[in-house]
Amino acid sequence: MTYDPEQLGQSKADLAETLRAMRKRASRTQVWLAQRCNMSQTKLSNIETGRITPGLVDVELILRALDAPPELVAEAATLARLANTEWQGKRASWRRGLEKRQAELAGLEAEATTLRYFPPAMVTGLLATPEYIRASLGHSPVDTSKTVARKLERQAVLYDDAKRFTFLLTEQAAKWAVLPRAGMAVQIDHLVSISHLPNVRIGILPLGAATARGPLNTFTVYDQRLATVETFTGRIVFQDARDITEHLEIFDLFENSALFGDEARSMLREWATTYRS
Repeated sequence: MTYDPEQLGQSKADLAETLRAMRKRASRTQVWLAQRCNMSQTKLSNIETGRITPGLVDVELILRALDAPPELVAEAATLARLANTEWQGKRASWRRGLEKRQAELAGLEAEATTLRYFPPAMVTGLLATPEYIRASLGHSPVDTSKTVARKLERQAVLYDDAKRFTFLLTEQAAKWAVLPRAGMAVQIDHLVSISHLPNVRIGILPLGAATARGPLNTFTVYDQRLATVETFTGRIVFQDARDITEHLEIFDLFENSALFGDEARSMLREWATTYRS
């Protein structure tokens, strides 16, 4: 499925209108349909007016109860998936201030218990030194001083023992020279240090490790309820259970090929030494 940002914004209203029209076409009341779907009439009313966005399970229950024809089932299912997906453009983030995005990420991290990060190209902010963060934001056409501060503040979440973090870094991510050689050595040493935290696992995917999937995108999965995918021009937020499940499966695939613990630390130390030489 291709995601058009304009479609993502309109799909919630289209889904509400489609479900309401299907119920009326079937000559069924909200009370009848709510009972058949084992949901409250209030919830169904909120779905039909667009106040809340139904998940795919709710949509499938409604379609089954209404005995909808296949072409309408396909249309509603597509709208439901789009309605549970959000596009956040980078230009919009620049306009409102990049530090606002850091507040949103801090909120997601505060709510989640199990967090999985896959940065295939660069070190992610939670694992970065101040120098690395500043350098990685050098392309931004706006003042980034507040963003740097917010990124560093977010790192405190790593010391919350109630949370579990897994980071999977490719060899490129760990070694990509965002900084001069001395700064990169410090950054890699920092990864080694953080890997000793009892609730943080840092996995390394070395070049040459056979993996069936390519590392196409940076993505993060928060528990089993939300996934974000980064692109050059923005990010996609998935709340559809099927999208989240697929990203968890991809994460598991990479995790099974990664080195952890002393093996990962030994490799990182070797790379840091190379940068110092």
